[in-house]
Amino acid sequence: MLIYPQIDPIALSLGPLKVHWYGLMYVIGFIGFLLIGKYRARRSNGAISVEQVDDLMFYGALGVVLGGRIGYMLFYKLGEFANNPLSFFQIWDGGMSFHGGLLGVILVMFLLAKKWNVPFLLVGDFVAPMVPIGLGAGRMGNFINGELWGKPTDVSWGMVFPQADQLVRHPSQLYQFVLEGILLFIILWFFSKKSRPIASVSGLFLLFYGLFRFLVEFVREPDAHIGYIAWEWLTKGQLLSVPMILIGLALIIWAYRNQSKVTN
Repeated sequence: MLIYPQIDPIALSLGPLKVHWYGLMYVIGFIGFLLIGKYRARRSNGAISVEQVDDLMFYGALGVVLGGRIGYMLFYKLGEFANNPLSFFQIWDGGMSFHGGLLGVILVMFLLAKKWNVPFLLVGDFVAPMVPIGLGAGRMGNFINGELWGKPTDVSWGMVFPQADQLVRHPSQLYQFVLEGILLFIILWFFSKKSRPIASVSGLFLLFYGLFRFLVEFVREPDAHIGYIAWEWLTKGQLLSVPMILIGLALIIWAYRNQSKVTN
């Protein structure tokens, strides 16, 4: 049994300014996206330029933050938002949705692809391998904050989160860090190193993220104000992941039937 190491969520204090670890995780994700994006752009045969990566990072960051917050309020706190629309701005209480952030990024990619006159799915294939950097950093931020813990367990690596109770629980944040961050990055990085049909990298991202999220939800404590959607096991996170899995599969099948190849 492990004990959660009580980590101060504030990484640095400079007078009244307090820098939180969770915010730093977002910064790490954005910087990682920028650096690896520029590296990939130099090897993309002009499909996406180095300069365009700057726009992808800047507007993509807006899509992540705004989409993540809007998605959280609509998917998880709709009743509260309806009663108090100003709660949207109470970001100090936490609350970001990956699925909402994903929709925000998709909208940004669609608008930029139209502006640059390049295929939308080509932009998606370029972006997909960098996304796990931010996902992994975000899950580490959840762990540092001591939030989104797992269900009670008797496995030897179980962890007690004193802020929850004295039960031994799955450290589900670390499971997601490994699966959604490290493993998903490795899968997409090596898959995209060779010329692939357009949409196949995007499809692979949606498929594996959806699968990883769906599986981890079995050992993750559901949101207290939502609980299970059905059958005493189906969570909102799983429900939102099913379309990702199906769309990912459809994109991969379509990509290999279409066979329009591009070097990433």
